[in-house]
Amino acid sequence: MKLSNYFDKVKGISILSTADSKGNVNASAISKPFVVDEDTVAFVMTGNLTHKNLQSNPHAAYFFLEQGEKYDGVRLHLTKIKESRDMSVIEEIRKKRYPIFSIKYSQESKYAVFFKVEKVLPLVAAGVLKRGVTQQ
Repeated sequence: MKLSNYFDKVKGISILSTADSKGNVNASAISKPFVVDEDTVAFVMTGNLTHKNLQSNPHAAYFFLEQGEKYDGVRLHLTKIKESRDMSVIEEIRKKRYPIFSIKYSQESKYAVFFKVEKVLPLVAAGVLKRGVTQQ
């Protein structure tokens, strides 16, 4: 699956989970990622708890549930590789992925946060029959 094609075509709900250096977890609703290439994605963030957690722990998990009747979607395991406060970089991402938020949040501090995609998994693991029971 090409991530760029997938996120351009599919609608759904997204959650980005992070943890601080002590393991305190945070989950936050977020828009679909900006796909730089098949190994790199980016999100625009404010200076919120998610961003704060990424300063001490670069690992994150992204959960995307497709809109519809089935439980289709993807899970991405991510590692932060860099961030930028360059407004031209932020605007490039915002225009592609967050066009409705361009004016509303333009006064808040922003970061373009880039992640290496470590792993892409289906939303529901193959072989899982019910909680705690896996197919052999």
